[in-house]
Amino acid sequence: MHRPSALATAFLTSPRLAVRLVRLYAGLAGYGLAIALLLRSGLGASPWDVLGQGIALATGMSFGVATIAISAAVLVLWVPLRERPGWGTLSNAALVGVFADLGLSWVPAASGLALQSLAFAGGLALLAAASALYLGAGLGAGPRDGLMTGLVRRTGWPVWAVRSGIELSVVALGWLLGGTVGVGTAVFAFGIGPLIQVAVRLFRVDLAGPRTTAVPRPERVSGAAAR
Repeated sequence: MHRPSALATAFLTSPRLAVRLVRLYAGLAGYGLAIALLLRSGLGASPWDVLGQGIALATGMSFGVATIAISAAVLVLWVPLRERPGWGTLSNAALVGVFADLGLSWVPAASGLALQSLAFAGGLALLAAASALYLGAGLGAGPRDGLMTGLVRRTGWPVWAVRSGIELSVVALGWLLGGTVGVGTAVFAFGIGPLIQVAVRLFRVDLAGPRTTAVPRPERVSGAAAR
């Protein structure tokens, strides 16, 4: 007889874990759609994309390879911050691009300043909400968000200050390397931090407290249920 996987067993035996996984993947789907809206607005790339463009221009590597290299470098920065990758980290790396591609296939390019502004504002708000949603699942942050949450814990600074500082530093480096900066890039850099601060409060996400980043083992879940 076929035995269910450890993840499937944990999902079926722990309603709370099931909710967390639904929250994780809903957040990742929203994050991918938000990226598509921002790109279709045509008002400027996000700071991390500016950095990817700059590295690609400076090294001759493709934008995709540059993005992977950035993710690897950011994960190295997790070590001194004592961040640990979890199921959410792996899911973020594997699925956000898929959801973004789906979003780009559905969302047409915005034409006219009014529609461009609407697409950009919607993408920015959705990205903040999606970030809070999947971070709140407690199954591990994406590479870039893990850097943010690690700095929040280590420094005690508010989310808006840490996130905005990261975005401004990234876009400055990307611009120096030749990345394209638009008005939307500046709005993103200054606006995403405060918006995530609002979103984590709305979703009651505690970024400063201890987090469980790994999917619980089935035997632990069963034991907890028995108690």
